[in-house]
Amino acid sequence: MKYFIMILQISILFLFNFIGQLIQDYFSLSIPGSLIGMLLLFSMLMLKIIPLESIQGGIDILLRDIPFFFIPVSVGVIQYLSFFYGKGAFTILLVIVSTFLVISISGIVTNFILKKEEKSYE
Repeated sequence: MKYFIMILQISILFLFNFIGQLIQDYFSLSIPGSLIGMLLLFSMLMLKIIPLESIQGGIDILLRDIPFFFIPVSVGVIQYLSFFYGKGAFTILLVIVSTFLVISISGIVTNFILKKEEKSYE
């Protein structure tokens, strides 16, 4: 029964992905359907239409095994190495700048949330 519930939880996550893909295809949007589905799921969670506990187990399984999801991406990049020839320095610069931005923005958001939680406890 435990595995059936986890499969159902993961299916709900994929359902939101599928709905996002349908919306993206129907309206011919340039935003990826997976992002639309993620925003739909986020809005449902924030509005408490879907309780977090109803999908938490499936999320935990996917996050625990997330390194396996990067294997196809890595293989895809290796297949198109010729695209990166001659652009090595530019690619390295982009990786460094984007990493710095992600770390900075994550730190700012985390500090904001922690300060907000501290005020709510006081």
